[in-house]
Amino acid sequence: MQIIRDFQYFEPENRGASVAIGNFDGVHIGHQSVIELARNAAPDAPLGVMTFEPHPREYFAPDAPPFRLMRGNARAHRLEKLGVRKLYELPFNAALAGLTPEEFARNVICDGLGLSHVVVGADFCFGKGRSGTADDLVRFGQKMGFGVTVAPLMQRSENVVSSTAIRTALTEGRPGDAATMLGHWHRIEGLVIGGEQRGRELGFPTANMSIEGLHPPKFGVYAVLVDVLDGPHQGSYHGAASVGTRPMFQGEVPNIETFLFDFSGDLYGATLSVGLVDYLRPEMTFDGLGGLIAQMNADCDKARTLLGAL
Repeated sequence: MQIIRDFQYFEPENRGASVAIGNFDGVHIGHQSVIELARNAAPDAPLGVMTFEPHPREYFAPDAPPFRLMRGNARAHRLEKLGVRKLYELPFNAALAGLTPEEFARNVICDGLGLSHVVVGADFCFGKGRSGTADDLVRFGQKMGFGVTVAPLMQRSENVVSSTAIRTALTEGRPGDAATMLGHWHRIEGLVIGGEQRGRELGFPTANMSIEGLHPPKFGVYAVLVDVLDGPHQGSYHGAASVGTRPMFQGEVPNIETFLFDFSGDLYGATLSVGLVDYLRPEMTFDGLGGLIAQMNADCDKARTLLGAL
């Protein structure tokens, strides 16, 4: 997949793609339907997605609590799996934010990237002050010579599928409901970083990853599916993961610590994708390490049973 980050200096041979536009946080089933419409609108054109980095919400409210379901790299990996050939990951800055809706349509979509067709959701807003609507984009397309398809909002069980609804499910410890809306397990992807090696001392060596900048799921222990994306141990594994602040050890910064079943090796520096399958229990404190170890054994037994039934 080609990643393009500049619409002002764009090679002529790369023009003509059919592109879905949006933030695509989570790449949920609603996003997937928009991408499929872009694929079908121009079957002979390269399939693309236009998104923005940083997320506009991060740009306008940098001090707001973390809300993203996935980082940019994880989003790119998911989009590539869907057959997206061109990812237009445009820098969201003052210049882009200051474009009027018509300037965005002309300077970015038409003259800049030369897109043949664009697909947006019915609630799509764009341009300075989010003043442009999907209907405006249709009008600009007719005027400037690119096709526009407006996708209806997708519903599941009478509720609109949205990143907000997925965040709510994760906050409440319902990863299965989040997966129904996502069309895949909610995954936390990142580099394995050094920890305090307490898990190794307890007989449960864990791969530690930061969740900084991501919407935190409900703190506690999960049954997980783990993909090691690179390095000598690349492959898929079952495991159990703890998300939170480690109350037994007075942790402060939330992270995710994952124990891979039947695994032996060094994962430092590898990239992991940890899929949350089921919420097992909340964070707890114990009178001593013996109680903690007994509970960890019980957690792993339960996770093995749940994952073995998938």
